[in-house]
Amino acid sequence: MAIHGTNWGKFAWRLSFWILLLAWQSPGLAARLEVIRLESHMLRGNPLHDPAVRSIAIFLPSQAVAGAPLAAIYYLPGYGGSPDDFISRSNLWLDFTQSLAEELTPLALVVVDGRTRWGCGQYLNSAAQGNYEDYICDEIVSAVEAKYPPVTKGVRRIIAGHSSGGFGALRLGSSRQTLFDAVIALSPDSDFPVSHLRLVQIAAVSNAPLAEIEQMESGALPPPKDGDLMYAVGLSAAYAARGLSGPGQFDWLYDRGGKFRDEIWQRWLDNDPLTIVQRNPHAFASGQAVYLEGAAHDEYLANIGARAIFEVMRARPARCTFYEPPGHHGDHIRERLQRGVEWVFEKPLKEVR
Repeated sequence: MAIHGTNWGKFAWRLSFWILLLAWQSPGLAARLEVIRLESHMLRGNPLHDPAVRSIAIFLPSQAVAGAPLAAIYYLPGYGGSPDDFISRSNLWLDFTQSLAEELTPLALVVVDGRTRWGCGQYLNSAAQGNYEDYICDEIVSAVEAKYPPVTKGVRRIIAGHSSGGFGALRLGSSRQTLFDAVIALSPDSDFPVSHLRLVQIAAVSNAPLAEIEQMESGALPPPKDGDLMYAVGLSAAYAARGLSGPGQFDWLYDRGGKFRDEIWQRWLDNDPLTIVQRNPHAFASGQAVYLEGAAHDEYLANIGARAIFEVMRARPARCTFYEPPGHHGDHIRERLQRGVEWVFEKPLKEVR
């Protein structure tokens, strides 16, 4: 339909008014990605000589304004993952961030880089690899909040992750209870006798005598090409570091004769989130929300550990739930993360974009 004369003038005025109003209500008009390069004091001089300068990806909704309060999800990728994986699919995560803002509340999605020579540091402090907990909780949070301060009411910070990142979310949520109001653990590494032991035994016995592991530790040999063995080495560096007397070194699960070392396995178990909640009734604070999840057909049986943690915690003051979606370990991460965020805020979204 054509618009003529004075009718056009009225139409144009009204259109201009609504455009200006929309621009005022939605700074930037669209979700956006900010990538910051952070030089970490915590990782400087780490025993593996891994980079101290890391990129952090921050996905922001259109409503986010520098200097204005904003809640945040600090997301820990799975083993070997990084912000690069999220940046390469930025449209997906920008849509995710914007849908949360429009239907739930404005949130920044902050994706962390926790990679090491061995693939991932499990997001822990360890003399065999570096202080990744402190890097995340003290440096990354401070860097983000210098520009986007946290909200003062309700949920301020969520620590979330998948697989190794789900393990990290549980561990950091437990050790930094006043920092993180909620935890979202998707297929977390837990219940190590179920999820880890067989995999590590096969990788170690078939591929790696102790002498070879020691050469990898010293740098005389490169990291293994076998993925399962690489994983076993990385977990050893996270859970069985020798301490400050041997920076970069860890104790292997097998001795020179190939015998399994129960005392070293116990150090692994001491890091198991299931062991931690079984031993410590205050592993999570009463004010925290803990979302546990594992896919029904998880190849690594992470759903079993997540459910076991829930069974221990369900009678405790912390708000906790467990959900078992269909699919496999790495399926539909975005949708699963959204479901966790919905539960934390007790408000389901209309749909996944």
